[in-house]
Amino acid sequence: MPARLIDGNALADRLRAELAPGIAAVQAARGAPPRLAALLVGDNAGARVYARSQAKSCAEAGIAYDLVEMPGDSSADAVAARIDALAADASVHGILLQMPLPEGMNARDMAERIPPAKDVEGITAANLGKLLFYEGADLVPCTAAAAFELIRFAGCEIKGAECVVVGHSPIVGKPLVCLITNALGTCTCCHIGTRDLKAHTTRAEILVVAAGKAGLVTGEHIRPGATVIDVGINRVPVLDEKGEPVLNEKGKKKMQTVGDVDFASAAEVAGAITPVPGGVGPVTVAMLLRNTVRAAQAQARG
Repeated sequence: MPARLIDGNALADRLRAELAPGIAAVQAARGAPPRLAALLVGDNAGARVYARSQAKSCAEAGIAYDLVEMPGDSSADAVAARIDALAADASVHGILLQMPLPEGMNARDMAERIPPAKDVEGITAANLGKLLFYEGADLVPCTAAAAFELIRFAGCEIKGAECVVVGHSPIVGKPLVCLITNALGTCTCCHIGTRDLKAHTTRAEILVVAAGKAGLVTGEHIRPGATVIDVGINRVPVLDEKGEPVLNEKGKKKMQTVGDVDFASAAEVAGAITPVPGGVGPVTVAMLLRNTVRAAQAQARG
């Protein structure tokens, strides 16, 4: 039987609806809605698309959104000063950095200038550290939080479950391992150094794949009936029946968005699976909105 689809759009709609009371409370307390400031340095096309999506989502939720733009040749000192100014602005409740930053600029150093209370991406050492100490971390990395919420939305009992996370990035894999472990799931983290990926993934009742490699996990890697959360977003060519790229009307390769999991084979084995697109992506945006509202509520309380 084909796997049940885990509808990320439906979960995102529910999560956004749950934000309304918090937004109203901030409006009542501060006389203004929660405000998110996104800093864009340079003119990266992908980052600009993401910024437009953020602005649209914030507007729909009733959150103020400012896109703060700087030239691509801005110095590191100038970018640092702009972050510091946003940090000192009491009307700004959340700050995020649009990636990538210009070549040669240390993204980690810039991110650490964001006060933890305004770190709505949950990527500063202070916010990541709370996960390690089982503390109530309100500002969790958005994609990791999205994957965790989708596991729960799928109806999984995390406590005691065999869980495998493929990918060990500091903003997805590692924080997700902490979230699962804190919920008393038994979690294995696989990565590029893992010798036998299949040996681990076929044990997983809950499998999350966040490696950034299209088709890395196929049906043969999956335990029958497992819940599979596909975090990957990859652009790959559409192929014809001969395996050749399909061209569009302009003679260029037609592209499609796929995950890290080969959906067709995985769906024949898994019990439930997220699609790409329509799975983790919309929930990640909802997590960014939730973090912004949480940050604004905490600042309103003083």
